[in-house]
Amino acid sequence: MEIRAATVLPARREPIELHTADGLTLVGELAQPLDRPPVATLVTLHPLPTHGGFMDSHVYKKAANRLPALADLAVLRFNTRGTSSERGTSEGAFDGGEGERYDVAAALEYAEFHDLPRVWVVGWSFGTELTLKWAHDPLVEGAILLSPPLHRATDDDLDAWARFGRPLVALVPEFDDYLRPEEARARFARVPQAEVIGVEGAKHLWVGEPYVRIVLDEIVRRVNPAAWPLPTEVA
Repeated sequence: MEIRAATVLPARREPIELHTADGLTLVGELAQPLDRPPVATLVTLHPLPTHGGFMDSHVYKKAANRLPALADLAVLRFNTRGTSSERGTSEGAFDGGEGERYDVAAALEYAEFHDLPRVWVVGWSFGTELTLKWAHDPLVEGAILLSPPLHRATDDDLDAWARFGRPLVALVPEFDDYLRPEEARARFARVPQAEVIGVEGAKHLWVGEPYVRIVLDEIVRRVNPAAWPLPTEVA
């Protein structure tokens, strides 16, 4: 069977709640391999909620639908404060990336408390800003950025990640609306351990199955290289 945009592979999927230090409850989902423990964990941070971003943004939904089965990964998705999806609405209100520091911390605390292994943070657009600003946690093994705008995240945040020392991979669309590969390489040059990958033909929202496959393949190549490259068909 060819893996298509709507393919949902077997996994253990459970609704979860995250509790922030400033007293909010956030809604989410944890997807894990069906009959074995995960080898690593993706904590995902979604695009800008004021422009339609949420835990079900399509790349993350497809990651949860496929990667537990194909790559033995746990995928943790959640709505940041004030954000809604089919799962429900997280308490609080959008705070432009500042109060969301508590949301990031709550997701990492959940992963630690539930003994989820080898945590990588995956941020997309606004989620990359949250990653660079607030994911400097000893639990985090590295981060993967999808379409980083480097708007709210400043050079000071990049310098902080450089000092943090963990791997940083940025997937930058050739036709991104905010930051394109050449400029991204110049901006990320201040992070010695950063790798910038320009993706030919891609746009900010990674629309189209070929681009989703590129993103998921690059994630797996870093987080569980034993499962790379991902298959395009399953029995």
